[in-house]
Amino acid sequence: MEKEPDSEALVQWEIITLPPGIDWSGRARYGAAMYFYGRGEMDAQTLEVYRYLARLDSEDPADVLRRYRIGANWLEKLGRYGG
Repeated sequence: MEKEPDSEALVQWEIITLPPGIDWSGRARYGAAMYFYGRGEMDAQTLEVYRYLARLDSEDPADVLRRYRIGANWLEKLGRYGG
């Protein structure tokens, strides 16, 4: 069972679920991805997708993860909590 997110986790969750197309959103999502990776909630392969897309504000990381069939656990979490 997952623990209740703390206030910092909630802020980072809002950032990582920013919609594509917002200026600097890719970089912001990557920063939040590093936060979740550091907490052990994201694997290295998934983090690498966020890193690669950091300069591509219009790309949706979830779409890329699905396309390359990686990050299943992270995609499940996104689906559960919205994003």
